[in-house]
Amino acid sequence: MYIEKINSPKDLKGLSIEQLKIVADEVRAGVLNRVSNHGGHVGPNLGFTEATVALHYVFNAPEDKFVFDISHQSYPHKMLTGRAKGFLDVSDMDAISGYSSPLENPEYDNFEIGHTSTSIALASGLQKARDIIGGTENVIAVIGDGSLSGGEAFEGLDTASEIGTNIIVVVNDNEMSIAENHGGLYKNLKLLRESNGQAELNFFKSMGFDYMYVNDGNDISRLVDAFNKVKDIDHPMVVHIHTEKGHGYKPAVENKERWHWSMPFNIEDGSLKAINSKESISSMLGHWLLDEMKRDEKLVVITAGTPASFGFTKEERLQAGKQFIDVGIAEEEAVALASGMAKRGAHPVFSDFATFFQRTYDQLCQDLAVNGNPAVFNVLGATIYGMNDFTHICFFDIPMISHIPNLHYLAPTSYEELIAMEKWAINQDKYSIAIRVPEGPVVHSPEEYDTDYSDLNKFKMAHCGEKVAIIAVGNFFQKGDAIRQSLANDGIDATLINPRYLSGVDENMLDGLKKDHQIVVTIEDGSLDGGFGERISRFYGPTTMKVLNFGVKKALYDRYDVNKLLMDNNLTDEQILSSIKSVLNIY
Repeated sequence: MYIEKINSPKDLKGLSIEQLKIVADEVRAGVLNRVSNHGGHVGPNLGFTEATVALHYVFNAPEDKFVFDISHQSYPHKMLTGRAKGFLDVSDMDAISGYSSPLENPEYDNFEIGHTSTSIALASGLQKARDIIGGTENVIAVIGDGSLSGGEAFEGLDTASEIGTNIIVVVNDNEMSIAENHGGLYKNLKLLRESNGQAELNFFKSMGFDYMYVNDGNDISRLVDAFNKVKDIDHPMVVHIHTEKGHGYKPAVENKERWHWSMPFNIEDGSLKAINSKESISSMLGHWLLDEMKRDEKLVVITAGTPASFGFTKEERLQAGKQFIDVGIAEEEAVALASGMAKRGAHPVFSDFATFFQRTYDQLCQDLAVNGNPAVFNVLGATIYGMNDFTHICFFDIPMISHIPNLHYLAPTSYEELIAMEKWAINQDKYSIAIRVPEGPVVHSPEEYDTDYSDLNKFKMAHCGEKVAIIAVGNFFQKGDAIRQSLANDGIDATLINPRYLSGVDENMLDGLKKDHQIVVTIEDGSLDGGFGERISRFYGPTTMKVLNFGVKKALYDRYDVNKLLMDNNLTDEQILSSIKSVLNIY
């Protein structure tokens, strides 16, 4: 095998084109070995294998700088830059992340990248700094998988063009985003493909870039020829390559959306190694929204390139018809679109992962909350039990969203409470509403939930006791109840409260606790710093009430073990009980 002898891109330099093709086949086999055993991004990496081999053959990394957008296409790059073992040896796979990471290899990975549309903007910074310092290296930005739809990609192109010096943008056009592409820009990419790059209407040229098209982006010889022509160019250049998502693996080619990312699977037939038959509350919410559309013709479901996150398969998207819109990977547009729709009288609901809502802070503040438009935002994956690459951490949502004035953040504790809040939020016309969708095992409850949540910040007392009051947020309400029951074994009849609202406090209820409670305990599945518990602590600050806050300390956690995270943050049931008993002097 060639790949076992390649420790850096320099080891490619003496190979022939035919040998490079063998290297590409071996890299593809390594990618498949990793994702089939470890899970990860399948189609994007398989489709960009030949391009990666050609790029590293022609350019001179690490002197020449590569920036990979989102990192969906970075696995072949990792294999060619000293990390092949993490793809070939199952026992070494945990050492390699699914994203570009200088912590892993600072020589070849220039940035930690896990979010979309950033590569050109980051590369423009390298471009400008090189010019100021007096360097001569090539700067290469790779972008694809629908990322051109994000606003930062446009801004990066705009700036790079203005700078006017060497930058090479490789547009990996596999005709797909995570699902299908959306947005007017992709009509121009289609036109360019159909005209073999000769169409007079050319978005990239209009931005001030020189342009080259490679129709067979999985042909190494054509790619090597193209990259040689643009190497050391003295002005901004786009190399638009037409690739096949999932190239070389039949299941991934035949079902590109399904194989964008996958859990571990059997390479022979693509079947998953472990079938998850558990209920998914996000998918259940998606099914409910689809049914609700039939009753409410004003209801429009919005996604920013991630429809599968709430169970909207292609068939369901077709069923929804005009009541569904995918804005592409452009979360900021999704928020502003929802605000505009609500202003005009529609009932927009935008659902996305908490980590991607971080990209929408200004839109949530300015386009939405300042205007007070009654749009609904479902925040998905907001839990320590979700994605754990630190570019995708989803539990910093409460500090961000709950502190935006005029935006009300709700946290249901069960599926039934989620639907009750969702139904109210969609049909009311006074408030901007975000809902923290519960995660983990689906909790069902026979409880009769309110149908009207317009009495803002009114907490719900689930059990009235004394001495200790436990306020347990959303996902961790069941944890709070378990701790309450454990305290009962020690003769303490603790109060249990479901706060429901994360963006305010129920002053009347909190005041009432002062009469017969010594300790208020807050438990949240999220960041302690700036979180819900700190709001409760601030309320009781001038009083004699003792407050214990339990959550996750602010840090960049990367590929953490959940059980260790709980232990390190004093979040196990036993640790919380011990802390409460210590304050009560019970041992």
